Amino acid sequence: MTNLLLLSPVGLPLAAAALYAAAGWRPRSTAWAGVLTTALLAVDAITLAVTVNGRGPVHTAGGLIRADALSAWMLLGVAAVALLACWASPAYLAAGHGSRRRSRWYGVLLHLFIAAMASAVLAGNLGVLWVAIEATTIVTAFLVGHHRDRAALEAAWKYVVICSVAIAVAFLGLVLLYYAARHGGLSGEGALDWATLAGHAHHLDPAVTRIAVGLAVIGFGAKAGLIPLHAWLPDAHSQAPAPVSALMSGVLLPVALYAVLRVKAIADPALGASYLRTLLLILALSTLALAALLLIGQRDYKRMLAYSSMEHMGLIALAAAIGSQLAVAALLLHMAGHGLAKTVAFLSSGHILHRHNSSQISDVRALATRMPSLAGLFGLAVLALLGFPPAALFASELGIARAGATAGLTWVTAVAFALVVVAFAALAAHTGRMLLGPASVGSTVAAPADDPPPALTMAAAMPLIAGLLGIAALGITLGPVGGLLQAAATIVAAP
Repeated sequence: MTNLLLLSPVGLPLAAAALYAAAGWRPRSTAWAGVLTTALLAVDAITLAVTVNGRGPVHTAGGLIRADALSAWMLLGVAAVALLACWASPAYLAAGHGSRRRSRWYGVLLHLFIAAMASAVLAGNLGVLWVAIEATTIVTAFLVGHHRDRAALEAAWKYVVICSVAIAVAFLGLVLLYYAARHGGLSGEGALDWATLAGHAHHLDPAVTRIAVGLAVIGFGAKAGLIPLHAWLPDAHSQAPAPVSALMSGVLLPVALYAVLRVKAIADPALGASYLRTLLLILALSTLALAALLLIGQRDYKRMLAYSSMEHMGLIALAAAIGSQLAVAALLLHMAGHGLAKTVAFLSSGHILHRHNSSQISDVRALATRMPSLAGLFGLAVLALLGFPPAALFASELGIARAGATAGLTWVTAVAFALVVVAFAALAAHTGRMLLGPASVGSTVAAPADDPPPALTMAAAMPLIAGLLGIAALGITLGPVGGLLQAAATIVAAP
C-alpha cells in the first residue's frame, strides 16, 4: 500500500501522458482524462498526507523515493494546482489556442511536467531531486513555446539557456556536497540522501560545505525566480499558455524553493544558521526590490503577474532566512495560498487575453461593467495576492512579520514589507485600471454595442471558483492539515 501511495503521484501523470501520445486530444473523449488523472493524484496526495501524519516518514525504492510531512504538504500543493490547470485546459484549447496536433503534445507535455514536479517533492535523494527539476526545464521549454510565434520561441530559448546555467550551478554545488559527505565518512549510497546528510551534517567539512550550499541555493533559487538568474521568469510566464503559466507560478517556483529548504535542513546544522540566513536575506531583499520597481512601470498584465510571483518568492525566501518554526510554517502556508491565487489569476488572464487579443493593460478597460463575472474572479484573485482576508496570504504574511520581529530581524523585515507594500500598490493600481478604468478611444475593448464580449461560461468559471474557495478555506482554518503543516515546519526550522 505504501509503495502504491509513493509511486502513484508519478505514475498517474505518466499514464495520462501516454494516453495523449497514443490517442491525441479529443474534446469528447480524452480531453478530460487529465482532470480525472489529477483528481486521482489529489486523492493520493491526501491519503499520503494522512499516512505520513500518522505513521511518520515512509519510503520505497531503496530510499530514492521518500515522503515526510514536508513532502506530503508540497505534494498536496502540486495536486491542487495541477487539478485546476487541467480542469481549465479543455476550455482554453477549445477557444482555438493551437491545432489538434499541438493540443496532443500539449496534453503529453503538461502531464510530464506534473510528473516531474511530483518526482521532485518525493525524491529522497538530492541527485534525484536535481534530475526531476532539470526535467521540468526540458518539458516546460516546449510548453512555453506552444504558440510558435516569435515572442514565444524567444521566451523558450531564454528560459532554456538561463535555467540550464542555473541548474548546472546547482549540480556543481551537489557535487561538492557529495565530496564533503564522502570525506565525512558517509557511504556512496548515503552521500546524497538528504535524511542521512541532515543526520550527519556535523561531519561535513565546513569550507567545502559552505561553497556547496551557496552554489546549490543560487542554482535552485534561479528556478524560483530569485536574483541574479531571474530574467527568464517574466518572459516565460507571459508567453506560456495560461494553464502552464499557472503551473509554473503556482507550483514550479515553490518546488524550486522546496529544494532550497532541503539544502537548508543540511546547511544549518553543518554551518550554523547565520551563513544561509545572510545569503537568503540578500537574495530576498534584492528580489523584492527589483520586483517592486518593475511592477511600478509594468504595461503587460501577464508580465505583471509574473513580477508579482517574483515578489512573493522573495517574501518566501525572507521567511526561509528567518528560519524559526513560525516562519517556516508561514512560508509553507504562503506557498499554498500563493499557488492557488496565482493559478486563478493566470487562468483569468488567459480568458482576458482571448477576449481582447492583447496583453497590454492599456487595452483592457471597464472589465467590471462589460464582463462582470470574469472581472470579479480576476479581481478576487488579485485581492488574495494582496493579502486581504480571508485569503490564506493574510495569515501567512502576518506570521512572517511576527517571526521576523521575534527573531531579532525587525529592521530587515520592515524593509522587506515596505517593498512588498510598493509592489502591492502597483499591482492594485494596474488591476484597478483594468477593472474600472474607462475604455479609451481606439482601444480594442471598444466593441460595438451589438457585439458584446462573450460571457464566461460555467465550465470555464468552475476551476476559478474552486481555487478561490480553497484560498478562503486555508485562510479561515487549517483544519485537518494543521498538524501536517506544523510537522513540516519542524523538519526545516533552524535548531
